[in-house]
Amino acid sequence: MQPILTPKHERYLLLTLSGIQFSHILDFMIMMPLGPILMREFGISTHQFGFLVASYSFSAALAGLFASTFVDKFERKRLLLTIFLLFGLATLACGLAPSYLALLIARGMAGAFGGIMGAMVQTLVGDLIPFERRATASGIISAAFSLSTVAGVPLSLWLANHFQWRAPFILIACITVLFLFIAQRSLPDVRHHLSPSTSSGQAKSTHPFSAMFEVLGDANHLRALLFTMLVLFSGFTVIPYITVYAVSNVGIALHDIPYVYLAGGAATLFTSRRIGRIADAKGKMKVYRILAFAAILPLFAVTHIGTAPLWLWVSCTTAFFVLVSGRMIPAMAIITSAAVPKLRGTFMSLNAAMQQLASGLAAMLAGLITTQDASGHLIGYDKVGYVAIAANLLAIAFVSRIVMHDQRSTSV
Repeated sequence: MQPILTPKHERYLLLTLSGIQFSHILDFMIMMPLGPILMREFGISTHQFGFLVASYSFSAALAGLFASTFVDKFERKRLLLTIFLLFGLATLACGLAPSYLALLIARGMAGAFGGIMGAMVQTLVGDLIPFERRATASGIISAAFSLSTVAGVPLSLWLANHFQWRAPFILIACITVLFLFIAQRSLPDVRHHLSPSTSSGQAKSTHPFSAMFEVLGDANHLRALLFTMLVLFSGFTVIPYITVYAVSNVGIALHDIPYVYLAGGAATLFTSRRIGRIADAKGKMKVYRILAFAAILPLFAVTHIGTAPLWLWVSCTTAFFVLVSGRMIPAMAIITSAAVPKLRGTFMSLNAAMQQLASGLAAMLAGLITTQDASGHLIGYDKVGYVAIAANLLAIAFVSRIVMHDQRSTSV
């Protein structure tokens, strides 16, 4: 039977899931502002840095595919906590990596566990939060992104600048331990998706890919997965190289980069929950389209601006954070609601795999399009912006084809 949560317990659930998501997002995001430091430390090119970012995403994609074969066969809480523990150990390995190759492997491990973990967080939102409050819940979970940018990234950069690049990863491992204890106490057991025979450990033997094939046999699931890829691809062509471009082309000093994340994170911390509430009230697809159209302007601006003062660059990147990440709030509510409820865990694992695959491909493509000239300037970033805008427009055109199964009204 599905747990019925009181408003107080629902709030605790969402705050705990936000903390888990904070660890995962910060671990992924910290690579971007650390780009100039890592490129100098290991003597690597933009292409090699692109591989470093993409290794996380590709491993997460493969792990998501693997997880889709078993994720709906286990109680949700126990599986999430196990994966969260392994994620913390992999992040610690990143901080202890002695070479570029070792860091590349450790990032792959962190991506594998982080990808499954992110899918489990969204699965629990779909399992435990009613449809009419789901975008609001997604907005609260998305506040983890805001908190990671306003607090996590600047603190991590301060640690990296005053100690070593390893310090942020050790910090994230410590945060993981803290939220493991909190999650153990605050998350409910979730087993309503299990059949009685599965719950008692006597499930009939089935093909390991049967649930995956069932998900992929649903045309609506396939449309939602493609929509996911388009949304993520349009953002992550641009995101990995924002800091590199800011330092090498815009003329922003490395010690001023935390201001970019402070401003962007503070703004999204204010807007994310409001976007969720508006999407629930006015319609998830309608609000998604408005935000996605508005996101075209900052996608263009941050990839085309030349030498500029700090205030202008921060204005552009803040608009980027608010709109490019803000459209993900109604998008995730749409995607989560597209799943057949009994297959939600499998679907969300596949969805996480598609997210990470799109992110990895986007980072790889951006790394291939861009290069650095003799003076260190990033060349080709404007072309990356055009690719991002094209993918964003395709996603806007495609979203109306998705059916939300557990929608309670005709308003979308």
